[in-house]
Amino acid sequence: MKRAAAAKGAPKGALKGKKALVTGGGTGIGAGIALALAQAGADVAVLGRRRAPLQKTVLAIEAAGRKGVAVTADVTDRAAVARAVARAAKALGGLDALVNNAGVGGPNGCGVPGPDRWDQIVRTNLDGVYFATAAALAHVPDGGRIVNISSVLGRFGVPGYTAYCASKHGVIGFGKALALELAPRQITVNTICPGWVDTEMAHAGLQLMADGMGVSFDEALRTAMGNVPLGRILQPDEIGGLVVWLCSPAACGMTGQAISHCGGQVMW
Repeated sequence: MKRAAAAKGAPKGALKGKKALVTGGGTGIGAGIALALAQAGADVAVLGRRRAPLQKTVLAIEAAGRKGVAVTADVTDRAAVARAVARAAKALGGLDALVNNAGVGGPNGCGVPGPDRWDQIVRTNLDGVYFATAAALAHVPDGGRIVNISSVLGRFGVPGYTAYCASKHGVIGFGKALALELAPRQITVNTICPGWVDTEMAHAGLQLMADGMGVSFDEALRTAMGNVPLGRILQPDEIGGLVVWLCSPAACGMTGQAISHCGGQVMW
């Protein structure tokens, strides 16, 4: 896949002494975000269902010279999430930032034939954001940060992806309402809408596209990149760089925004 040079986020030390929790932090975008936060000076806890990938991320955080913590929970289980968030906050000594990244992708049939995965997708991608946020707010001080990861599919629809599109649109609406609720506490809430990012989930989506078109994976990738003005797939650390900035003092005046980070695929 066509790659860019290494992404550059906020200056090293921009988050020195801060403490952050990233859901879905074991792989893909979540792991990239966790490492970017650590490189900016934050101690980072990662939450997910599988301990092995979480521990791999923790090792990367520690290699960056920061404290890393792994806590396991399924974000669809509200009680388990509350316990895991409390463990993370205790281990780090508090939470200054929450990044709601955990999510699942894939098709969901409604008006077209396909699998019925509505409950799984919506409960993970939307309910999970609510459960983690509700649990974290008991630990986040005034002036804290919440960053939600949506998708460009939170901006437009794709046939056969009704559950995914609905859940990602919902994340944007949730962020806007929560930003107003938390404004008196000076806690900012913003949402990032990534486009194609070089992850296992993206690879699976491209393979489904290739299978549906009856073409090779590489041809499906070329087709997908043809709809991206910059013509390339983004890397997880590029999303991480934006998260770092949103969690930094430089972004203290930004809240309630949905930011498309997608190579120009969406321009609003």
